Amino acid sequence: MKRVILAGLVAALSLAGCADMNPTQQRALSGTAIGAGGGAIIGAIAGNAGLGAGIGAVAGLAGGLIYDKVKKDEAASYSAGYQAGAGRQPPNPPQ
Repeated sequence: MKRVILAGLVAALSLAGCADMNPTQQRALSGTAIGAGGGAIIGAIAGNAGLGAGIGAVAGLAGGLIYDKVKKDEAASYSAGYQAGAGRQPPNPPQ
């Protein structure tokens, strides 16, 4: 019973630390976690779960940061088009 309470407390504290993260940090963390989980599964099948988790975490971090960049560029393009339409000017896409 004590282990269940301790596990719940550890999970709650670790999630509470994620409450005030910006979107870039959230995407990097979720990409890392998903990559590490997937890498651990593939690594366990291949025979080395730790190495698979490490490689998956790095790949997931890169994927999360690339996804964040795409979303930021998408928001900037939308904002530029909206501002151009509101001012009845031709759009000037971000460089």
